[in-house]
Amino acid sequence: MTKLQLRSFAYQLISFGILFIGLQFLIKKYTDLSGWFIPLTAFVVGTILAPQFQAVKTKDGEKLFMKWIFMKGIKQIK
Repeated sequence: MTKLQLRSFAYQLISFGILFIGLQFLIKKYTDLSGWFIPLTAFVVGTILAPQFQAVKTKDGEKLFMKWIFMKGIKQIK
């Protein structure tokens, strides 16, 4: 794996982790869900809402791109 592929994996993991933990807290506090439904719901919603990162090799070299449900199009990070 290249440096940008590792960076994209780390960004993806960190953004999902932050969303997952935050969503678990919000679901526990504001819903009547209990048991394994709390992390399951946080996982599904976090997967949908988390931004997607990908390292792509182009003719100008390897670049890092991000796609997010709240942004139009694809954004070049590096």
